Amino acid sequence: MILEFLGSAMLGLALAWVALRSLPQRLPSRRAVFATGALGALFGAFLMHSVLSPGHVVATLIGAVLIGAVTLSLLIRPRDHRLSRSAAA
Repeated sequence: MILEFLGSAMLGLALAWVALRSLPQRLPSRRAVFATGALGALFGAFLMHSVLSPGHVVATLIGAVLIGAVTLSLLIRPRDHRLSRSAAA
């Protein structure tokens, strides 16, 4: 159980790193993104571990990654269309 939670926290941090590499201008500070990724994945692992029973390690980690991705997607800011219009003019 402890390894599931450690693994999910590592996967959440990796997911946050990928998000920061692909969308740096649309996300808040690095600290907030890494904290949200890790905590979202930990919550996902806890939720999946509670819904399923112990012994479903792969399903728990998949659920942790999915819920971590959803929580990270809540941090994404919309594009600023004013900047793209002024640059095109």
